Amino acid sequence: MKKIKISMIGAGSGAFSLGFIKDICMNRNLEGSTVSFMDINPERLDAVHAISTRYAKEQGIDLKLEKTTNRRDSLKDADFVVSSALAAGHDRLKKGFHLALKHGFRFPGSYHILYGESFWTNFYQLRLMESITEDILDVCPNAWHIMVMNPVAAGTTHILRNYPAAKMVGLCHGYIELNTIAGDLGLSPAEVNYEVAGINHFIWLTKIFGKGEDKSEELFNLSAYSKNPRKKLMQMLGAHPIGDTADWTGALWPWWNNMADSGLEFWKDDPDEFSHGWDAYFNFVDRTAKDMIRHSNDEEMMVSELFSSEMNEESIVPLLESLALDKPGVFVVNLLNSREFVPGIPKDFAVEIPAYCSKLGVQGIETKELPKPIRLHLLRDRVVPIEMELEAYTTGNKALLIQLIMMDRFCTSKEQAEAFLDELLSLPFHEEMRNHYN
Repeated sequence: MKKIKISMIGAGSGAFSLGFIKDICMNRNLEGSTVSFMDINPERLDAVHAISTRYAKEQGIDLKLEKTTNRRDSLKDADFVVSSALAAGHDRLKKGFHLALKHGFRFPGSYHILYGESFWTNFYQLRLMESITEDILDVCPNAWHIMVMNPVAAGTTHILRNYPAAKMVGLCHGYIELNTIAGDLGLSPAEVNYEVAGINHFIWLTKIFGKGEDKSEELFNLSAYSKNPRKKLMQMLGAHPIGDTADWTGALWPWWNNMADSGLEFWKDDPDEFSHGWDAYFNFVDRTAKDMIRHSNDEEMMVSELFSSEMNEESIVPLLESLALDKPGVFVVNLLNSREFVPGIPKDFAVEIPAYCSKLGVQGIETKELPKPIRLHLLRDRVVPIEMELEAYTTGNKALLIQLIMMDRFCTSKEQAEAFLDELLSLPFHEEMRNHYN
């Protein structure tokens, strides 16, 4: 068994950290390793450490579990870094949402306003990503950084462009829908081979094989998909959208299916419901954190009762195994399109594709060219706004930030964009961002 050290940055995100520990305990190949929990919230940190320690003990697994509020201490001697931190908290996101609605923006909005990757949240996330990367390069430069914190596409692009020495890969779980598709075809995930390509939160299934046979036409003709909006996109654009691509969690792309009552009826999506969806998510996260703290203080309960009996569908622990134990495997990851893994996307932009992972590292697998309509929408709706945001962030140019806001389909004037941005930046907790875009 390989003993490694894993530093978890943002470990107070209880559901994620506890799921990670459960997978390590159920897998056992990394038994004897050290997991260093790091978070700036001592109460959440203590809770996740206490529950994880008790769970490992109940399972009879030898793990060394540490906790610290000091990031550099956590990174010392780390072989792997898993970052899931949220720098600014959901409160700032919600207050920005309310201002956006006040200024005429509405759900479903853009990827950069009424969405979890709003530009005012991304500002602090990019700051944090830079800081974590600089600490890794200083304290544990040979460590692999598995970044699961949003924005994955913008963050992976920004970090790998500006820190070429970083051994970093972005990870998201939207591709897990492929397991559902396998079930729809009467197959297990292990019996399916597939190709997906695109940009995080905008990925497409281009090939699918089951037991060696091409299942693309069968998927297209499934009766369960007859009234599914995704089938409409398959017919129109030539590939199957995966994960957040055509879901409210991905800002419900494409906009043009929501421009009239007929479109809304087809998609069965009420714009007002998006705010309820986000409220439900925020409430879930808050409730999960409180439950974790409460359970950690109940020393009489078996914490194993809080965990399911099956491994998560997340690929983090299997990916760690591939990199640490040289157990080759193919995983859907985010990395720069340096070898044109996805034709038509800039080489210095992050794409989400299958990659062959082993002790040798992460090697992207070339995919076939996406249908031209998808490439055009991808460039317009994902690449261009992200490039605009990163240019505004890098230069501190407020005028470019206004241009980004004006890309939103609900923005009707420059004055609307300026009024929204000025009121947003006037919030007291945005002093750092206000100074940056001065």
